[in-house]
Parts: sequence; C-alpha cells; structure tokens
Amino acid sequence: MKSLVLKNLSKTYFDPYAGSQVTAIRDVSLAVQAGEFVSIVGPSGCGKTTILNMVAGFLPASGGEILVDGKPVSGPGADRGVVFQSFALFPWKTVLDNVAFGPKMRGVGKGERERIAREFLELAGLADAADRYPNELSGGMQQRVGVVRALANHPDVLLMDEPFASVDAQTRMTLQEELTRIWQERRTTVLFITHDVAEAVFLANRVVVLSGGLVKCEIEVPLAHPRRWDALVEDEDFKALSTRVLQQVRAA
Repeated sequence: MKSLVLKNLSKTYFDPYAGSQVTAIRDVSLAVQAGEFVSIVGPSGCGKTTILNMVAGFLPASGGEILVDGKPVSGPGADRGVVFQSFALFPWKTVLDNVAFGPKMRGVGKGERERIAREFLELAGLADAADRYPNELSGGMQQRVGVVRALANHPDVLLMDEPFASVDAQTRMTLQEELTRIWQERRTTVLFITHDVAEAVFLANRVVVLSGGLVKCEIEVPLAHPRRWDALVEDEDFKALSTRVLQQVRAA
C-alpha cells in the first residue's frame, strides 16, 4: 500500500479541429492515502479519464507532478495496475495464465506465479474457471478476471476506469460488492473513475467531484464496511451522501 499525490497537475493538447490549445486539466491537486479508496465523478469531458491516464503513465503531464509513495511518475510501471472498461483479456490464454501474466513479466517462476494466480482467483470466486478461456465466461466473470489480474501483480495503486460500465445492472451490483470485499481484505490504494454517483458513494472512502478540469469538492463517505446493496439501498445516510454528490455533479 502506497500513497498517491497529484500536485498542481495540468494537461493541455492541440486540437486540430479547433486549431488551438485545449486545457483538459488545470491545477489539480489531490492526495490519496495509502490503502484509501477514492472515486472521481463529474460531467463528461471534465478530465476524469485524462487524470487516470496521466497517473498510469500513458499521457505526459503538461505541468505539475504525480507521486507514488513520494516518487515521481514518469511513465507506465508495475507499481500501478490498470483496469479498463473493456475486459482486455488475452483470448488465447486461459484464465489462470491471464492472471499469472503480470508476475510472469516480473520474472516470477512458473510454480510461484501459478500459486499467486490461483490465490487471487480464489479471492474472486473464480477458482473453478482457472482452465477456461475468456470467451467461455460471462461478461461479469471476465471483468472479475480483469480486476484480479491487475491485483495479482501486487500494484501499489490500482487505477480503474469505469470498469463495470459494460455489464448489466445486476452484474454490476455484484461486481461492486465483490470489489469492496476484495479491497477490504487487500487494502490496495484505489483511484476509481465513474459517471455513476451511487457507484462512487457505494465503493469509496471519499468522492472527488471534477468540473471543467478542476477539483470542485471532496466528500467523505463514512459508511461502514462490508457494504452490500441490500443493506444500503434504503439507508438514509447512503441516500443523503448520494444526493449531495449528485447535486455537486449537476451544479458542475
């Protein structure tokens, strides 16, 4: 578990259609404590995914800095795991080999990386799917494989870009519950991007609202763990927090 700090982060790029520079992110500062789960919400185009891509090292920052445990981020690295909206699994590899891929790239021996992969598949309730291929799994199962594949590489920070947006509502709720359970057990530092206000509140310790490339506000979520939808859907504190976040997003 390590902290993630953004200091006065900015991102500008040239838009060939407009013929001018566009500012996607400006002067964003954010501190995510080690083991904390932070969700970022905001209107489309506010810069959520741009921030995640910069933290992942896929995009260079135009200004400011990104620090993981005090060390500057200068590109992609094994200290940051990424889970995308698309499942992004290797279709020619079994579930076990997909999850073992990260440890393999780090030079972990065959026996140990298979042990690690089976440990995480067990954690996600996927032990029986180890020898199956991605096209033999449901969308929800594929996304669970994507999550534990990222975790099996033991990242210091897990970055998630709307990972449950492409599955049906019931599966999405199940995956959200699974993620909170896994997070509670592993306490990986998580930065989670979503458009869904209820999802943001359900998952996070803290919700950050972006507007126009700036941090508009941060809202603490002091709900107890473990979290389950059947317990929270009618919970007054949960509804009040969700309403508060939604009001901030709509005002943005």
